[in-house]
Amino acid sequence: MSDTPLHLVPVRSWQAKEFVRTWHRHHPPPAGQIFAVGAADKTGVLRAVAIVGRPVARHLDDGTTLEVTRSAGDGTRNANSLLYGASWRAAKALGYRRLVSYTQDGESGASLRGAGWHIIASRPPWAGWHTSSRPRSGHGNDRVARLLWEAP
Repeated sequence: MSDTPLHLVPVRSWQAKEFVRTWHRHHPPPAGQIFAVGAADKTGVLRAVAIVGRPVARHLDDGTTLEVTRSAGDGTRNANSLLYGASWRAAKALGYRRLVSYTQDGESGASLRGAGWHIIASRPPWAGWHTSSRPRSGHGNDRVARLLWEAP
């Protein structure tokens, strides 16, 4: 997409989830969220969304940490970086002290680096959540290494 000027817009939960359903490469929308924020062009067309919620990893769910659980865009340049920065500012304004997110092996992380985030850990691939006592279907991204990022 073009280098169109973008601005932040509020996004309702249903709208953010629908955008993720349409544009995210490998995940469905998350079940819950604390807030969502969008990036729109000058005509008001939504170009990207970020959904922020409680951390998926239990050890990070300490009451002061949030996670950008989904970030999806239509390819408009710098939209996701804008949203990662805005998500951190909003999380801090709400009293949170930490914001994290993950990228999968093979993703560049350019949007996160552009927003000043840094890698704090590498997570090896694993089999996923499926167990015989608690069957779950995968989303096609099990057994993929991930990088854990943290906001500045």
